[in-house]
Amino acid sequence: MTAQTQKPQPQNTLPQKTLHGRRRGKTLRAHHQRLVDELLPRLKVDVSKPIEPAALFPFTPQALWLEIGFGGGEHLAHRAAENPETGFIGCEPFVNGVAKLLAEVEARGLENVRLHDDDARDVLDALPEASVERIYLLYPDPWPKKKHKKRRFVSDDNLARFARVLKDGGLFHFASDIPDYVRWTLTHKVRHAEFEWLAERPADWRRPFEGWPGTRYEEKALKAGRVPSYLTFRRRPR
Repeated sequence: MTAQTQKPQPQNTLPQKTLHGRRRGKTLRAHHQRLVDELLPRLKVDVSKPIEPAALFPFTPQALWLEIGFGGGEHLAHRAAENPETGFIGCEPFVNGVAKLLAEVEARGLENVRLHDDDARDVLDALPEASVERIYLLYPDPWPKKKHKKRRFVSDDNLARFARVLKDGGLFHFASDIPDYVRWTLTHKVRHAEFEWLAERPADWRRPFEGWPGTRYEEKALKAGRVPSYLTFRRRPR
């Protein structure tokens, strides 16, 4: 028998990142579209190369905070205005949310905000080790269906990314009104010895974070009768 010609086998490659969820909603108003066209390019973080936090801003930030999935940006804008000597990177692929934050940045004259309008994992992978003091993940998409839970941003891979970029003693703040996602997050945290949960009593994880301004997602949850949870984890010393 004649041997069949063997097809060359593809080389091993790293798994591709897949970004789920909406990228665009209603048509942007002219003002918001202008901000996306003109201001966003000036504030975008270049993730094609290692990020140098000190070079992102027109000043040397005393600390770097990261918010993943900032929605309409009300929390990030509040924190940035409250902490002008801290540098902020916000990650949000939904262009309508990006436009809302850009409007706040322009109106408040915030010079300490930089943006990534795509997958937050790009930023996490480009940041230096032990460069971030706080990470916020607030009311993320819960992906409630069992077959979609693997899409949740809290995962073993992403928690390893958090552990790499957080400084010793750095904080990861997580908020959700979905009990299953809260349990999911705590279960995944148990598998990562780099983190310790800071709650000492049951009331601690019902109390909003210090300086919490509230968000529209929180307001929506409360109106629907859901009870939010606020979890804070600290990066253990290396």
